[in-house]
Amino acid sequence: MSDNYQPPKVWTWDKSGGGAFANINRPVSGPTHDKALPVGKHPLQLYSLGTPNGQKVTIMLEELLAKGVNDAEYDAWLIRIGEGDQFSSGFVDVNPNSKIPALRDHSTTPPTRVFESGAILLYLAEKFGHFLPTDPAKRTETLNWLFWLQGSAPFLGGGFGHFYNYAPVKIEYAINRFTMEAKRQLDVLDKQLAQHTFVAGDEYTIADMAIWPWYGNVVLGNVYNAAEFLDAGSYKNVQRWAKAIADRPAVKRGRMVNRTFGEPSEQLHERHDASDFDTQTEDKRNA
Repeated sequence: MSDNYQPPKVWTWDKSGGGAFANINRPVSGPTHDKALPVGKHPLQLYSLGTPNGQKVTIMLEELLAKGVNDAEYDAWLIRIGEGDQFSSGFVDVNPNSKIPALRDHSTTPPTRVFESGAILLYLAEKFGHFLPTDPAKRTETLNWLFWLQGSAPFLGGGFGHFYNYAPVKIEYAINRFTMEAKRQLDVLDKQLAQHTFVAGDEYTIADMAIWPWYGNVVLGNVYNAAEFLDAGSYKNVQRWAKAIADRPAVKRGRMVNRTFGEPSEQLHERHDASDFDTQTEDKRNA
């Protein structure tokens, strides 16, 4: 790598230049191997990993179950993206873009595939009638913020998070550029939350479930080890909101599902029943 890099006329793939994700990144789509996805006992089959995008969906499902929506019971299967599980033929059938999370709803005939985390949240909200207001103005405001997240998070994750935390070299220009954008986004949220209890208003919605795993985790120091660098404590309203969401029991459970890092007691690699939180976390499995 060079500070004086000059792009060639035609780019070619250099497998050695991918940094932390060199073993999974590639410039083509489609499966690399044949493997069917497992199917459990519940209609909702989730294939995911406990990243911020994966947490959105498991938090939503746990919140639905906390409301007594028994039909939201689900099987959560671990997709180890570092090992290329997302490139199996079965996973590509559910999500041709090979990104987690992916959902298949077997309550329909044929089963319905849903991919992209925002689409899954919207699908579940409409299917079960929770966490998306029916009032047109409030519904629109919720969707405004859901799609704000879908457009903004790549700058926080693939931009700031990558160059600050994962890139094999520290590039001042890239870090400065994406830090500025991350802080601008946090300021947008902080000003919104100065006027409202939750992101889209006074109701807890899929907008909060989408935004918290990214921005809440960042300001609470749970990802990228960047809270001090971003002066996260200065965003007082985001801090207040992030802590309130983190204290919700369903959020605590949702963060554990398909998680493969952190304290073993907070890792539930697969989730097939509510009792798994008591019996199948990694500390208990390895005891």
